Amino acid sequence: MSVLFKIKKLIPNKLFKLLQPIYHFIFAWLAALVYGFPSEKLIVIGVTGTTGKTTSVYMIAKMLEQSGIKTGFTSTAMFNDGRREWMNDKKMTMMGRFFTQRILKKTRDNGCQAAIIETTSEGITQFRHRFINYDLLVFTGLYEEHIESHGSFENYKKAKGKLFAHLQRCRKKYIDDNMKVNKILSGFKKIEYKPLKKTIIANGLDEHADYFLNFWAERKIVYIDNKKNIIKQDNIEYVDFVNIKSDNQGTTFKFFGVEINLPLLGEFNAINAMNAVGVGLALDLPKKKIKGGLEKITGVAGRLEKINENQDFTVIVDYAFESNAVEKLYKTIRNIPHKKIIHVLGAAGGGRDKAKRPILGKLAGANSNYVIVTNEDPYDEDPAIIIDQVALGAERAGKKKNKDLFMIMDRQEAIKKAFKLADAKDIVLITGKGNEQAICIANGEKIDWDDRKVARELLK
Repeated sequence: MSVLFKIKKLIPNKLFKLLQPIYHFIFAWLAALVYGFPSEKLIVIGVTGTTGKTTSVYMIAKMLEQSGIKTGFTSTAMFNDGRREWMNDKKMTMMGRFFTQRILKKTRDNGCQAAIIETTSEGITQFRHRFINYDLLVFTGLYEEHIESHGSFENYKKAKGKLFAHLQRCRKKYIDDNMKVNKILSGFKKIEYKPLKKTIIANGLDEHADYFLNFWAERKIVYIDNKKNIIKQDNIEYVDFVNIKSDNQGTTFKFFGVEINLPLLGEFNAINAMNAVGVGLALDLPKKKIKGGLEKITGVAGRLEKINENQDFTVIVDYAFESNAVEKLYKTIRNIPHKKIIHVLGAAGGGRDKAKRPILGKLAGANSNYVIVTNEDPYDEDPAIIIDQVALGAERAGKKKNKDLFMIMDRQEAIKKAFKLADAKDIVLITGKGNEQAICIANGEKIDWDDRKVARELLK
């Protein structure tokens, strides 16, 4: 593919932009052709939204596996091809067309019945979803992000909408009693197998859910809480999502009278779990199996992940890198008994959501005792400028430089400083990267990195 990259560099920018849709479409088709259109032989679940995608993918996968449905997946955090599970070291959420089709083929070759693809707006814009035969689409929720990339929030929403429009183009599949997709060669065979309904599963708590539910689907499942007054539509199945409680031991909630006890912190994880519930209901799995699968999940890499090396304070690594996610994170950690909160954070460069930088700093300044601003993924921007912009927000929240606000370029030194400031029963929060395996710097270069690994080494 390096030859293709060189060819692209030779084409003038204006001409390339004009040819881009054709280029993306052709290579989406070529990738599927090379690997034999593997999505035709799997139950394919697409998960999209602004937040909660990765955790939802993981929860869906583990719930399906506990129900006897072998499942592979691609996500921001990790990959699974049905034989092995490994960290995503590509610094991409939705991988390129050839990678995705290859892992779908491996997933099928390794005996999986299902595959889950975390599907992004950027990936959709570049046609990475084309020639993938999706069966179930999960909408997790939507708010402003990637605005520089798409030009406006409306464009961002419409980009997501293209995935839902694509569902109607996807060919019908049939499954047997073992949830295996079977090729139908005659009309008689259709009687033997169960048709797999093209289904949309949506977070009805989100104000944008109706937009996605207006797209065609044979079945629509929406989870709602009993506080929301809505006019129910005849063509939608509603799942009541009630009694949500969260403390420092975990999170509980009920659906259809079934109580789920998640060993995960945060009310937002109840919402992520409901995406898995929706998938289970769409596949007509017994509620006991859905419950059993979810209750066995102990954690997701880089998402509210505790780092324990027998220190007397709590260390949490989390992927949260935009304001809504950070607000949810603070709401969750308030349930953990603590004295002080020390927050290590930064913000990405490369023109990504510049407006959010002071907002992130202000959130940290208002909710923590100490703020340490550091380098994250500067790409081609000056990391010092990014740090200044984040720190400005912390100052607006009342933090003073070199007193309770520190600006440390070296991320390892920043984490080390946080540990030095921490006393018994404090919380050190390290956000922005989660389990990412690299820091992205100028000229497309990457530095090997893992917040969790660095934290463990420093604590030892």
